[in-house]
Amino acid sequence: MVTSGRWSTSPWATAGCFGFARGRVPGASCENMHAGEGREPKWERSEPVFKHAIVRKPAENFAAGLTTATLGKPDYPKALAQHEAYCQALVRCGLALTRLDPDPLFPDSTFVEDTAVLTAGGAILTRPGAPSREGEVRSMRASLAEFFPSSQAIVAPGTLDGGDICETKGTTFIGISERTNPEGAEQLAGLLALQGLRSVFVDIRGVGGILHLKSGLAYLGEGRIAAIPALSERETFRDCEVVVVPPGEEYAANCLRVNEHLLMASGFPETEGALAHLGYSLLRLDMSEFRKMDGGLSCLSLRF
Repeated sequence: MVTSGRWSTSPWATAGCFGFARGRVPGASCENMHAGEGREPKWERSEPVFKHAIVRKPAENFAAGLTTATLGKPDYPKALAQHEAYCQALVRCGLALTRLDPDPLFPDSTFVEDTAVLTAGGAILTRPGAPSREGEVRSMRASLAEFFPSSQAIVAPGTLDGGDICETKGTTFIGISERTNPEGAEQLAGLLALQGLRSVFVDIRGVGGILHLKSGLAYLGEGRIAAIPALSERETFRDCEVVVVPPGEEYAANCLRVNEHLLMASGFPETEGALAHLGYSLLRLDMSEFRKMDGGLSCLSLRF
């Protein structure tokens, strides 16, 4: 059923944005759109193919990191087991892993995605919005140098967390949040433009329940994104097919497409059912201990 330009599919809504000429957002196109209810992903090789990932095991003082969640203190042995299961899932997706040692100087350092933005054109080192995390970037620089001999960086007064960057085939969405300020977003947009890449800002300040843009948004491939209800109706995403995560399962929006698989947090049956209905090859992972620290699937690796 089509209602007001939106496709409605069972078991919950998929908001289809089919690139209508009227009301298009310049530079915000999600490419390779094929409108149709119940369309199955084609897993086209025009999507990026990841070959490597950098991960870092949580340190013993993981629970001392920053969090806004009120879900209790994480269980460290359980977090280690969940992290290893995550690493094995990446290996199953065909990735070779660079495993970094735990870094107790920085309790949040297992969330390596926040330290860099990686593109085919090189590495861009971030400047995290939380001052306590700035040292994580310095320690990551050497690890990235093995794969990216030269790099660029966000500088003061700009701040930017990698968790605010959602890359699609056609556009890079840059979240402006409590961690990524407008100056940092502008710097990144300029650096991406030098590589011929388009970017669009998404202001999430004031959106409840999410720390970063990718706390509530994920690129699923083939022009499709998953989004929490608070983001799903944004004009910014008009030219994407939006899978709306149902209320109560917002955490599941942080899923992760890696080659021919889609990693998702376990325990969200409506989201799982809808993604399976759409034809995704799902790898379900228990993320309970990382959720307690505001972390998700995308946070735990740098993929390239």
